[in-house]
Amino acid sequence: MIPNRLLAFADGLLARVRPAGGDRTVSWALSPEPSAEPSARRIARNRLVQWGLQDQAPVADLLVGELVTNALRHSCDRIQLTLTAEDGLLRCEVEHADPSRARHRVGREHLLLADLACCWGTAHTCEGKVIWFELPAPGLV
Repeated sequence: MIPNRLLAFADGLLARVRPAGGDRTVSWALSPEPSAEPSARRIARNRLVQWGLQDQAPVADLLVGELVTNALRHSCDRIQLTLTAEDGLLRCEVEHADPSRARHRVGREHLLLADLACCWGTAHTCEGKVIWFELPAPGLV
């Protein structure tokens, strides 16, 4: 039996990857260190190029950097970056623990999301929150 998700070293970090053939999803656990932001940008950019989505890479790179930077401000625990490409959309999620569970002010990242993403949102989890965005990925089926 093949597991639903496989662990693999990808882009220098341990990643969870769904087997080929279905939708494309990969997740990385990032440490809450300042180096997480450039690492997240690099691994997202590299993965999009692998998937043939290099046209989305500049905007995704900027938004991933903003969301990871925001997560670093509010979390002292690991940060999870997940990319999914299916049905003509690229979805990026950044999940982090947020012990305060307080509402934070509208920041630069929210303005960029509103301007650059086709849609975005947040959701509370048991331990914190997820902020996500989607970009059109023409030609992706």
